[in-house]
Amino acid sequence: MNDTTVTLVGNVATAVEYRDTATGGVARFRFAVTARRWDREKGLWSDGPTSFYTVSAWRSLGANLAASVSVGEPLVVHGRLRVREDERDGQRKTFVDVAALAVGHDLSRGTAAFRRAARPLSAEAQPGAWPGEGPGAGPGAEPGTGPRTEPQVGAVERAPALGPAPERDPWAVAAEEAAAESATRLVTVP
Repeated sequence: MNDTTVTLVGNVATAVEYRDTATGGVARFRFAVTARRWDREKGLWSDGPTSFYTVSAWRSLGANLAASVSVGEPLVVHGRLRVREDERDGQRKTFVDVAALAVGHDLSRGTAAFRRAARPLSAEAQPGAWPGEGPGAGPGAEPGTGPRTEPQVGAVERAPALGPAPERDPWAVAAEEAAAESATRLVTVP
């Protein structure tokens, strides 16, 4: 199939709407992309026109997106582009949709903390094995080449044996300490 894939960098414009359907859950939101150009005369960046896209993400991507993203956050969206025309109120309108294949926070504009989604526990999977490591992967098979299953929301995940998890996220602790330190620091301007 000749799909047009695009990668968009922009901001979440509306709240993520998540719905369960017969074929799996879907998350939808509007995504704003504004071109920025360097104005040599003024020596400043200037905003160009803003384009809006309707992004939809299915199954586990949709569930993870709904749990991770809120309005105003910068994202990178990669997916299949679809342009459609519709007649509303007697006017012909053009809509641009993106069926997301991958979505992530734009780390050039901030930080993020990744949390792995729960893995499914299927009859084929061995306890503690990651997908592609259980039966069906075959001897000498590359990791990830075995049978694939979608993670199920709410499934219990068995953590790999790496040692006990910290009581608190070390990144959150460091951020709180930095915020407390900057709040108590006085700056005097001569």
